[in-house]
Order: sequence, then structure tokens, then C-alpha cells
Amino acid sequence: MTAGNDPGVLSDEDLLRELGSLYDTRLDALRHAADQAYAEHTRRMNQLEAEYLRRRPGREIDPARLREGARAR
Repeated sequence: MTAGNDPGVLSDEDLLRELGSLYDTRLDALRHAADQAYAEHTRRMNQLEAEYLRRRPGREIDPARLREGARAR
């Protein structure tokens, strides 16, 4: 299995595309992948998410996603 490109060298567009692709296959990996493949999927997801957070430390937080917002619904 290929490790993929270093997330630090991906453009923002490529980073989001890679994350989207991983999220599209996450449930299938959880349910059906061999332990090693699932671990690799998780490792790659963590890598890409960490890079996203590094680039956007002040990302917009949806108030409805906060505890107070959830209670208001």
C-alpha cells in the first residue's frame, strides 16, 4: 500500500480532495478492511487532518456544533 504524498506539500485543493476521498471510504474500511489496511487508512486520515488543522488553526466553528448550540436545538 502506498503511503501517499506528504500532506505538507499538497495544495489546499488536493488536501481537501484527499480528505474527502478518505471520508468516502472510511466506513467501508472500518467494516471490511484487514487490520493492517484499516490501520493505514487511520494513519493517513490522521496525517491529513493534522495538516488541515495546522493550516487553519482559527477555522470557523459552527456554534450549533458546540455543547450550548446543541442544547438550544
